Amino acid sequence: MIKRLVSYLRPYRKYAIAAILCVAVETMFELIIPLIMADIIDVGVKYGDKTYIFERGALMVACALISLLLGAGSARFAALSGQGLGAELRKAEYRKLQSFSFANVDRFRTSSLITRLTGDVTTIQNAVCTGIRPAFRAPVMMITSIVMSFFINAQLAIVFLIAAPLLGVLLFLIVSKVRPLYSKMQGAIDRVNRVIQENLTAIRVVKAYVREEHEIQKFTDGNDTLRNTSEHAFRLAALNMPAMQLIMYATILCILWFGGRLTQVGGMDVGALTGFLSYVLQVLNSLMMISNVFMMLTRALASGQRILEVMDEKITLTDDEAKDVSVERGEITFDHVYFKYSPDASEYVLSDISFHIPAGQTVGIIGPTGSAKSTLVQLIPRLYDATEGTVLVDGRPVKEYPLRHLRDAVSMVLQKNTLFSGTVRDNLRWGKEDATDEEILAACRTACVDEFLGRLEKGLDTEMGQGGVNVSGGQKQRLCIARAILKQPRVLILDDSTSAVDTATEAKIRQGLAAALPGTTKIIIAQRITSVAHADQILLLDNGRISAIGTHEELLQTNTIYQDIYHSQQEGAGL
Repeated sequence: MIKRLVSYLRPYRKYAIAAILCVAVETMFELIIPLIMADIIDVGVKYGDKTYIFERGALMVACALISLLLGAGSARFAALSGQGLGAELRKAEYRKLQSFSFANVDRFRTSSLITRLTGDVTTIQNAVCTGIRPAFRAPVMMITSIVMSFFINAQLAIVFLIAAPLLGVLLFLIVSKVRPLYSKMQGAIDRVNRVIQENLTAIRVVKAYVREEHEIQKFTDGNDTLRNTSEHAFRLAALNMPAMQLIMYATILCILWFGGRLTQVGGMDVGALTGFLSYVLQVLNSLMMISNVFMMLTRALASGQRILEVMDEKITLTDDEAKDVSVERGEITFDHVYFKYSPDASEYVLSDISFHIPAGQTVGIIGPTGSAKSTLVQLIPRLYDATEGTVLVDGRPVKEYPLRHLRDAVSMVLQKNTLFSGTVRDNLRWGKEDATDEEILAACRTACVDEFLGRLEKGLDTEMGQGGVNVSGGQKQRLCIARAILKQPRVLILDDSTSAVDTATEAKIRQGLAAALPGTTKIIIAQRITSVAHADQILLLDNGRISAIGTHEELLQTNTIYQDIYHSQQEGAGL
């Protein structure tokens, strides 16, 4: 896992190497200082040689200044490499998310994907920014200090051989307990984010049903779970410091005891003991740094595992069978198509669907709520793949078209209309990036957007709030239709996309589409029969199966389900 995560550091490798070199050299200069200090005491102070004291003191200051400069350099280079790694991870993960099919997205909650893309990446980024220095400084400091300690007094340095294993055992016990808790903590953050996202997305529903207290309680429950999990994890992690300090101070006491006895019998100079203690502190500090690095690494690995779960997700929709072909006419055929969202599902959502739509025809799809009308049309641009059977466009299975070309030829106005932050013009140009204002205004006239465009504050330059909150539902639908028209597709799918407009405006849009896109195959899903009565043929779906296919007049004469829908709507219109 670490190797894979570090591979994203490649463009910033020079900064990481520079940070490591700065740390290594800085540490070496710092470790010279205790030797100089020992010389000052044992030579300069002992013999009263002031010149020697000042010369060695100046050398100590120079070493300290060089260490300071190298420390600043290591911090800068570590920050550059850490921020770069975070940026590369975010880019790679976001690119992977863009290749997800609906089925892939369904396996992760949106809140979890956001946390993995932001919080988990930030954890790894911070681990690199703050971890490079101690991770490489501590081993150099520890090894060099131990060597110098043995050089000063080998008998006294044996104390390290007892302290180091004790520290290692304690660190292993703490890390093994904390690591699974960090994973649980990130999951708890996912749940808190989900509650917040759902609440903000559905804030109007919450207000309308006066459910603020209920939502507050939901958030409180999730927040308490996060707090309890975090407290448990950090409580164990906090044991790291006192455990290290206990062993560190016990080691110092032992060295003072044995070292003091050695100075009394003449086996060791006071200056040497002072220098030895400096190296002891360096060794123990380095061990504490290593333990902190392990704790930081433990949390980063928990986040890294969650990121790699996204990166390793197998894409369900690929171009493996694609050929160098594109949609020319817009002819559509369903050949005994079956579909279910999950391979483990017991029942099919669509069963034995077969029909043919010649290029340029207008086809209506109608049926009771829950009859899988939207699911049916989502198989055409391969938002999902058929479980069994074949969906063909222009006589070719849709899998033979590159996804990009197929979806570029099929324009779909979804049941849930979506507008993005930016101006009206920016949103409409999603249909055609280089569209001129004349083309945009022509599409607006076709979709009856011109009826309200002049009332917007700045016309095409009016800023849309997030999700298009500053326009009504009907206006949003018309903007989405105009966006689809700009694409000039071979197949246009309107998934109940005129439900929020009145019948007169809907008739205008219908006439405008016929004039603006004469050769385009149009598929209209609707709840109102008046929306599809003009179609060349109408597909009546019932419980995931085709109940009947025919014109409005034919179905009105022969199909009881269609008759029931028609008469109920006629009665409703008369009320």
